[in-house]
Amino acid sequence: MGAVVGTLTMQTKQRTTSRDSIDDELEMTMVSHRPEGLEQLEAQTNFSKQELQILYRGFKNECPSGMVNEETFKHIYAQFFPHGDASMYAHYLFNAFDTTNNGSIKFKDFVMGLSTLLRGTLREKLEWTFHLYDINNDGYINREEMTEIVRAIYNMMGKYTYPALKGDVPQQHVDAFFQKMDKNKDGVLTLEEFVIACQEDETMMRSMQLFENVM
Repeated sequence: MGAVVGTLTMQTKQRTTSRDSIDDELEMTMVSHRPEGLEQLEAQTNFSKQELQILYRGFKNECPSGMVNEETFKHIYAQFFPHGDASMYAHYLFNAFDTTNNGSIKFKDFVMGLSTLLRGTLREKLEWTFHLYDINNDGYINREEMTEIVRAIYNMMGKYTYPALKGDVPQQHVDAFFQKMDKNKDGVLTLEEFVIACQEDETMMRSMQLFENVM
């Protein structure tokens, strides 16, 4: 998660003068794809108005049009994982933020997802993670989908993080997850199975939090 936050705020300085506040308010109404007003976003997220201004300034620096497409998102994200291939994980992460499935992320899409991941309840965070893994959006996670995400994470972290990584490690990880999560052994995970398993198993929860750290 630090990668996404750092990416879109790395050029931002936390200025607090009234002039900056006025400038931000004006900019949020002038970009070609303007986001929701600050007050509405403040009501819909767990961020303060000042925090939203800082986030928006960073977003605007990277995405002057007020929206980011997948290729730009991949380029930005790859900077934080120079020793691995982040393209596939960035693809899945982009889709999770692109809640309208229109091929672009607006500031509202970004900040709503960020609010959940950083300050949502445990249930909200797990629901967001479930939807990330549910690649085809059918309401279930199958082994192939989880394997795709886990493999993308391993590829992104690179050889310096996992110096002796073998090709079957992601599959072994998924097999262990499914053995604990798939209570009725039907080969797919429902949202409730996923949430309950993570809440009941401390080791599994730590694993999911590890994955969250790269979001």
